[in-house]
Amino acid sequence: MTNARSVRDVTRAGSLQVGDLAVPRLGFGTMQLPGPGSLGPPRAALAVLRRAVELGVRFIDTSGYYGPDVANELICEALHPYPDDLLIASKAGVRRADSGFVPADTSAEIRAQVEHDLQVLHLDTLHLVHARRMPNSQTPYAETVGALAELRDRGLLRSIGVSNVTVEELRTAQEVASIASIENEYNVADRGSEELVEVAAQEKLAFVPFHPLALGALTAGAGKLGEIARERAATPVQVALAWLLQRSAAILPIPGTSSTAHLEENLGAATLALTTDQVDRLDALARSAT
Repeated sequence: MTNARSVRDVTRAGSLQVGDLAVPRLGFGTMQLPGPGSLGPPRAALAVLRRAVELGVRFIDTSGYYGPDVANELICEALHPYPDDLLIASKAGVRRADSGFVPADTSAEIRAQVEHDLQVLHLDTLHLVHARRMPNSQTPYAETVGALAELRDRGLLRSIGVSNVTVEELRTAQEVASIASIENEYNVADRGSEELVEVAAQEKLAFVPFHPLALGALTAGAGKLGEIARERAATPVQVALAWLLQRSAAILPIPGTSSTAHLEENLGAATLALTTDQVDRLDALARSAT
């Protein structure tokens, strides 16, 4: 479907304070950039990153385990030296293995991951690092967050976030360090982190939803999303992202893509305001999926 809305200024979505920087409320996630079986930096991905920054994106979400390292290599090649107002947010606590992603969240592993990210990204300090919690982790979460707090005290990072957590795990982290952001799965069809969205709004934390488009499941154009998209001369992607932007002023979506056309489609959500009736219909969609 042709992009029905374009955007030249992503700040139309408003801004949000994340740690010590204020950024526009539409970011960019790099998980898709390495591509399946990538043997090196795909050239098209460089263009996507540069176009994102050109269009006003100032929050880029990444991790050393994307590739591994390929996403960070792409960010560095495309954008270094970085704009002063660009916030690069990484994650630590996971590594790739033959079986997929596995926990790597002891103090020593966290230190090694952050130091490696700094090297690959050619940075002296990371703006924000999320402590990723894996369901099968054997490391106390306080130890994982504490390792990031030590690195912050050494000047290797500026702000700490949590990822894939429950409310209880957020509270555990807050006993160890000041927390700037929460990164959990959340989208119009999956409201499992609803309570954390409310906590983020109340406590002035940024809520960064990963899988904001449910890994593409919300983009087909059928059902309520497609219906509302046709009403608004928009695309289902833009409707799903606009819903997130309107759900809470604490939300900062990070849709990812390896296509410049899809990037521009995603950022077009900044200009789309859903009506109360349309939001209600999307809320009913989530209830029917549970």
